[in-house]
Amino acid sequence: MSMSRTRRERLVVVGGDAAGMSAASQARRLKGPDELEIVAFERGHFTSYSACGIPYWVGGAVTGRDRLIARTPEEHRARDIDLRLRTEVTALDVEGRRVRARDLDSGEETWTAYDRLVIATGARPIRPEMPGADAEGVHGVQTLDDGQALIDTLERTPGRRAVVVGAGYIGVEMAEALINRGYEVTVVNRGAEPMSTLDPDMGRLVHEAMVGLGITMVGDAEVTKILTREDGRVRAVTTQDAEFPADVVVLGIGVRPETSLARRAGLPLGAHGGLLTDRSMRVRGHEDVWAGGDCVEVFDLVSGQERYIPLGTHANKHGQIIGTNAGGGYATFPGVVGTAVSKVCDLEIARTGLREKDAHRAGLRFEAVTVESTSRAGYYPGASPMTVKMLAEVRTGRLLGVQIVGREGAGKRVDVAAVALTAGMTVEQMTALDLGYAPPFSPVWDPVLVAARKASSKIHTPS
Repeated sequence: MSMSRTRRERLVVVGGDAAGMSAASQARRLKGPDELEIVAFERGHFTSYSACGIPYWVGGAVTGRDRLIARTPEEHRARDIDLRLRTEVTALDVEGRRVRARDLDSGEETWTAYDRLVIATGARPIRPEMPGADAEGVHGVQTLDDGQALIDTLERTPGRRAVVVGAGYIGVEMAEALINRGYEVTVVNRGAEPMSTLDPDMGRLVHEAMVGLGITMVGDAEVTKILTREDGRVRAVTTQDAEFPADVVVLGIGVRPETSLARRAGLPLGAHGGLLTDRSMRVRGHEDVWAGGDCVEVFDLVSGQERYIPLGTHANKHGQIIGTNAGGGYATFPGVVGTAVSKVCDLEIARTGLREKDAHRAGLRFEAVTVESTSRAGYYPGASPMTVKMLAEVRTGRLLGVQIVGREGAGKRVDVAAVALTAGMTVEQMTALDLGYAPPFSPVWDPVLVAARKASSKIHTPS
């Protein structure tokens, strides 16, 4: 008596970085190659790498590109994942359950059928539409290939003048990297202050620190043109009022979700252009299609709205959730509170939850308080100043957001606030948190708790 064999299903993954390969790896843990074939397409040369580490590689703090790679293509293939590098997916046929891909070296195009599909196409750097934006010496920094191209330019360029366009996370971190390489750095920013993820009063602290490092800060200025030499290389950046000489230009304006494939396939996109998913990371309305990483919008647990927050922490979690579900298990991603931390030299910058304008947009009544404290007991050697800003809802006392700017020991304090936000705690409840204390680590009242006490007092004081 013969036994019929169950047909092996195929999971196709589009995108080979954090979300995509985390999904593929997790699905493989749950189902062996006899049950599930996994095919992954990646248009670049690398997989499973830390894009967040690129500025530190460019600046020399990380020695060598390979240190940013968590898992090589060979390691993925050894786990029976059919990984195809330098292969770009050019079309999604959701009705026909297949994808079209082009080999970037040979130009050959083929269709691949799928039973389950993962879209992890990431984000693309915003490249302004202006004269000279594609000139030699102008770089976006999103992938390891981008980072290598920038380093190659820096090593062969005789001049030492750099202009960074934009002062978000990437812009600020790249400014530091270029200072560390001995460049004269000018940052041109559309806003008055750097780090638009902070309120302007906290962004001002970052501005002052960057100026102190020798960075020239130009605010309230929009780049209108990039000028080139006769050989096509960049020579200057212009705004409406000024011209800034440049031997290299780095675009740090931000990123947008890379959802052009999804848009053409008719998949649902949100207000920010990212794919919309349910809590299992399934694309809404499509049972066997999942999406994660920088190409999706996420649910904000504080505001109750969809937001676009491209971070590696989210991408890796999305991949785990997707891989579990695509591999036959069940998992959900509840949402985020918007936690991020960065640095410029020894200045640490952190935020979680809502800024003032976010709270206004969500229709929340709130109070904001700011406190000055120190990273350690004031009498202990090495104590450094720290500024903490906190938002609390007026009616409920619920914590809404925290921003921290300070020196060593400041940034990771934001994690306390992130946990409190996730738990829906009030600022009054936060004042009773049993945090660790010793003079080398904190004042007896941690700065976050000092801010919580002040916020609690303010919302309970009759106006």
